[in-house]
Amino acid sequence: MTPQQSGTENEYRIAVYPGSFDPVTLGHLDIIHRAAKQFDRLIVAVLNNTTKKPLFSVQERKTLLAEVTKDMPNVEIDSFRDLLVRYMRSRHAKVIIRGIRSVTDFEYELQMASTNRQLDESIETVFMMTNPKYSYLSSSIVKEIAKFHGPVHDLVPPVVEANLKEKYDTPDGEATK
Repeated sequence: MTPQQSGTENEYRIAVYPGSFDPVTLGHLDIIHRAAKQFDRLIVAVLNNTTKKPLFSVQERKTLLAEVTKDMPNVEIDSFRDLLVRYMRSRHAKVIIRGIRSVTDFEYELQMASTNRQLDESIETVFMMTNPKYSYLSSSIVKEIAKFHGPVHDLVPPVVEANLKEKYDTPDGEATK
C-alpha cells in the first residue's frame, strides 16, 4: 500500500466507519466497499453502546464483519466504547464515514458531525449516500423480519443470515444468547 500525498508529508489516509452493525447488512457492506476504495485504510469500528441491548455481542459482530470483509485487505475490524473523536485520535484517523439513507438520517448525522467537529476540528465527516436499493434497510428491520422467521437473504450476507437463524431458532422466536 502506497501512502497518499497529504500536504507536504506522506501519510496514510485512514478513515473510520463507526456503527453498531447489529447485524451488518448489505447496506453497511455497500458503504464499506465504496469507502475502502477511497482510503488507504478503513477501520470498521463496532460501537460498544452500553445503553442498547444488542442481539449480537461485540465479539460476534466483529467476527461477522471480519468474515464479510475478508476479501478487502485495507479494511480492519475493531471496536470502541469511548467518544468517537478520542477513538479517532488513538487510531490516527482523520475521517469519519457515515452512510445516509434519508433526510431523517441526514438531520441526525449532521448534528453528530457538528458535535464531533466541535470536539476536534481536525476530524472531518464524509457522508456517503446509500445505494437506492438499500435505502429502506436497517439492522432493526432485519432483526424484526428474522425474529418472525421471514426471509432476509436479500438484506444480509449469507453468514449473517445463518447467524440470525441460529439466534432466533427457538419455539417462541425470542433470541437465544
